[in-house]
Amino acid sequence: MDRFIYMDNAATTKVAPEVLEAMLPFFTEEYGNPSSAYAFSGKIAKKVAEARRTIADALNACEKEIFFTGGGSESDNWAIKGVADALKDKGNHIITTKIEHHAVLHTCEFLEKHGYEVTYLPVDENGLVSLNDVEAAIRPTTILISVMFANNEIGTIEPIKEIGEIAHKHGIYFHTDAVQAFGHVPIDVDELNIDMLSSSAHKINGPKGIGFLYIRKGTKLSNLIHGGGQESGKRAGTTNAAGIIGYAKAVELALKDMEETTKYESELRDRLIKRVLEEIPYTRVNGDLNKRLSNNANFCFRFVEGESLLILLDQKGIMGSSGSARTSGSLDPSHVLLAIGLPHEIAHGSLRLTISKETTQEEIDYVVDSLKQIIDRLRSMSPLYEDFVKKNK
Repeated sequence: MDRFIYMDNAATTKVAPEVLEAMLPFFTEEYGNPSSAYAFSGKIAKKVAEARRTIADALNACEKEIFFTGGGSESDNWAIKGVADALKDKGNHIITTKIEHHAVLHTCEFLEKHGYEVTYLPVDENGLVSLNDVEAAIRPTTILISVMFANNEIGTIEPIKEIGEIAHKHGIYFHTDAVQAFGHVPIDVDELNIDMLSSSAHKINGPKGIGFLYIRKGTKLSNLIHGGGQESGKRAGTTNAAGIIGYAKAVELALKDMEETTKYESELRDRLIKRVLEEIPYTRVNGDLNKRLSNNANFCFRFVEGESLLILLDQKGIMGSSGSARTSGSLDPSHVLLAIGLPHEIAHGSLRLTISKETTQEEIDYVVDSLKQIIDRLRSMSPLYEDFVKKNK
């Protein structure tokens, strides 16, 4: 393979060299268990505490409100199941949206099998949930509203502050899956009225297998894992010191460069979208063009099948996705694209390209040029496209 162009940064990112450097000592020289009583481990516990403070500061939170987990899916599960269990005597109704990550959707489906009721709100053609729909869905038995900060497939950023205001007006907890947003956009949990927030390090050049759940002080939430006293007794298990310290370094780097990175990525993203829409006919961009993550471009190409497109892109050294990593390889079209109103035959021809600050303009142009060739080739083999062209001559 002559080229390697990675444009699947919404699925995962590579670990930054500074992050790896920060982690390495905690695999070798400083390998002690932070929960142990002797001074050797005490030094490590202090480093973990400093990392917790770094992450808390990034959210304008208190370090006692940060609870480390194994990643975003675990955090989502804990937030939703934890509130459901803790407040089961108060109510059994949860509000979410049809475009959530499966870590939220499947958790809600699990709870439905155990007597809970869930409202799955629709979204508009850009993937935005209606504030009126949020408020109208509230019942006396509603105990939680969970709406993702930014969609992992189409990049749309939801009206988080306003949803939080609605939730708090009615005395309801508000959780947001911020896996795609944290480290990419500024987040102040007080300003945005967030009670719980999920995040994962590997989306911002940190290591895999480490995340956190922000839990606002006073939030009623059942413990996740019973065992030792780690994470204030709420999530037992030996502390992942290396992962936590690596995550904090990734957060430092992300916040330091956020404004510059956002500007750079937005310019490349807009160039990518502009060229694709202008040069490849029968194409649409998915998601809101303004309320959107800076690194996300999601397209649907009519008369093209997404899996074939990915295979041919891979042969040219280009890594993309037909949806989220969780559902790649599935024969079913993206639930997100169906939720924004696309028919199955168009949703099947989707491509998500997510760039990084290391992506270059030359790479963007190579990807577009490659897409033009590949889509022409695939459409030339499509009888549906041939009939379409004949009818529109």
